[in-house]
Amino acid sequence: MALNLHVRVHPVVLFQIVDAYERRNADSHRVIGTLLGNVDKGIVEVINCFCVPHKETVDQVEAELNYAMDVHDLNRRVNSNESIVGWWATGHEVTNHSSVIHEYYARECNNPVHVTLDTSLQGGRMGLKAYVCVSLGVPNGKQGCMFTSIPIDVTCYDPEVFGLQLCQKTIGAGGGRSRNVHPMLDLAQVSEAGSKMGVMLDQVLQYVEDVLSGKTQANNAVGRALLDLINSVPHMSNEQFSEMFNSNVKDLLMVITLSQLIKTQLQLNEKLTLLTSV
Repeated sequence: MALNLHVRVHPVVLFQIVDAYERRNADSHRVIGTLLGNVDKGIVEVINCFCVPHKETVDQVEAELNYAMDVHDLNRRVNSNESIVGWWATGHEVTNHSSVIHEYYARECNNPVHVTLDTSLQGGRMGLKAYVCVSLGVPNGKQGCMFTSIPIDVTCYDPEVFGLQLCQKTIGAGGGRSRNVHPMLDLAQVSEAGSKMGVMLDQVLQYVEDVLSGKTQANNAVGRALLDLINSVPHMSNEQFSEMFNSNVKDLLMVITLSQLIKTQLQLNEKLTLLTSV
């Protein structure tokens, strides 16, 4: 059933929605668009989206459906695994015209989801909600529908996590911090990751010591998580770990050297091409 669906949204979708809202026409109070992704075992994973131009008044709503179909066809040529899974809108609530728009997407896919992103920052935060449309009424009588909330959360691939960390470094850039952040070198990333891991291990050790001394009440969920963490660590001696780490570092240095060599060859080829063309 549609009520058993769970929506997972990737950060790039949220960025695209906010970008579409910032680029909206001056007379537009709301922006809508199509959600792209896939559905598997009740999990709706939204990995892409695009904006659909529309005009909305008190009495009616008009959307450029031909534009939406053309953009979807073009996207299918590039990303054949992305299908329509629903639609999105900015705002903190479902409006009267939402059912009309939802009817169109109900013809494009089964059990479409409706995601709202509160760009007006009601309550001081950008609220994210997901809905499905449930039919109501009596047999052979008047029929209607109702939007029912379903669970939604944000999920990330590893490259998206790295991109979010770079974006986070630009927050509060007014205090002398630059808003232009460049990706760090691979060895610098290893060093930073090691430093963060050391800080987190210190926090875990402090928590365990506080529990043993009676300063902090024990939490069974935290204890099970720590036990799973310890069991996931491979059992090896210090010499074996050092050998494995040094081997991985050598592989990393070799990849860096090859990439720099290829970059130099491409730059040299570009300059030689320019010289011959002149």
